[in-house]
Amino acid sequence: MALGSSRSPSTNLIFADKLASFWADAEEECLPVEGTAFDQDAIATFVQGCDVVVCCYLGDDKLMVDGQKLLIDACESANVPRYVASDWALDYTKLKLGDLFPKDPMIHIKNYLDTKTKVAGGHILIGGFMGPIFSPSFNIVDVQTNTFRYWGDGNEIMEGTTYDDAAKYTAKVVLDSEAKGVLKFVGGRATIQEIAKSYEKVYGTPVTLENRGSLEDLDKTMHDKRTTSPQDVYSYMSLFFHYYWVSGQTFAVDWEGFMRSWSQEQIGTSYFALNM
Repeated sequence: MALGSSRSPSTNLIFADKLASFWADAEEECLPVEGTAFDQDAIATFVQGCDVVVCCYLGDDKLMVDGQKLLIDACESANVPRYVASDWALDYTKLKLGDLFPKDPMIHIKNYLDTKTKVAGGHILIGGFMGPIFSPSFNIVDVQTNTFRYWGDGNEIMEGTTYDDAAKYTAKVVLDSEAKGVLKFVGGRATIQEIAKSYEKVYGTPVTLENRGSLEDLDKTMHDKRTTSPQDVYSYMSLFFHYYWVSGQTFAVDWEGFMRSWSQEQIGTSYFALNM
């Protein structure tokens, strides 16, 4: 049986209708438990008897850090062996606190889970979600004018996954009791130019590619905006995501990167350094 915990959906009628439909389809296989992220009694009831808890919180730092810590502590008290953190992001383990500030809570939660001995953390990393690329908030693709805007030279790789595939990967993780730690999945890897060609192929519409500047220009622009108007977070947050999405810093190590991590004298022994 699966348990699902949520706050009351009554203030969001669209969500309420979808949730009601889901529970109706699930019949006896799912049991809803209503509560809030800081309702410790409800949380304790919810986690009882679970083999794994998957957190899908999305909100401010208090929810993402303090709220998750309460849930993790409840899992520990109830002997729940695994906790899948609310991640579904690019590889923030390669970033420092403050680099991509919206992902700072994920770094804090991973560090917190690493201190636990009774509950193992699971961190599902999927690159970026594909949908936001086409949304006005990211200002990358304008579907009204069929314009693709980019920073850099247009050959930077973007790793992306759909919401549906991320959910399927998560379901596989839930069903595998040995799936723990950092778990990396990706639906596709392509440059903005390749994505634009796919757009033309799928929709039969020619596109315009618009260069906004170099990656160095993007880095300067996003930090200048944040310094000038820190309270206007939505004016620069997508720029930070864009930068770390294409900078390559969060990708797996490539051949050249691997060689740079070893001296020429030592690289011949790298095969034996699996645990280093």
